[in-house]
Amino acid sequence: MLESNFQMLSRSGRLLLAVGLLVALWGLSLARRAGDDRWNQSPGPVRILRFYASVGSLSPGQTAQLCYSVQNARVVRIAPIESAWRAQDGCFDVLPEHTTHYTLMAEGFDGTVAARSFTLPVQSLPAARPAELQYAVGRTEGADYPGSPGGNAPSCSGGAASASPSNRS
Repeated sequence: MLESNFQMLSRSGRLLLAVGLLVALWGLSLARRAGDDRWNQSPGPVRILRFYASVGSLSPGQTAQLCYSVQNARVVRIAPIESAWRAQDGCFDVLPEHTTHYTLMAEGFDGTVAARSFTLPVQSLPAARPAELQYAVGRTEGADYPGSPGGNAPSCSGGAASASPSNRS
């Protein structure tokens, strides 16, 4: 008798479990029909919305901000900077020593990668003009200078005259 009660309880327990599962599935199907798409959410393709520098060009020693905005990205990398960032909109300062080519790579949740690039020119400083050459030549009378006719030796004193390169042919 105890055994028959156990079998009956076991059958009714299984039946109750099956009915509970059917009700749960029915509830999920109603939620999906009502427009609640939380159960099958796919973020879509990765996209780069913006990637730019705050200035068009720099002089040596100046900083610029690099800014980016992405959509549906898991991680963001910017070459030649060796870092990875969480996929949020962001800006950060750079201080390039020379013209630099930056590439943003955004990796999506499905493993696809979107990329965008630009070059940030660093203008070289203008070359310094060489100082003008200044010199003066005079004669000293009566001095004995070997190899000069009449014993006159040349002497130099700075600043008396100036000369600059000429374009004579």
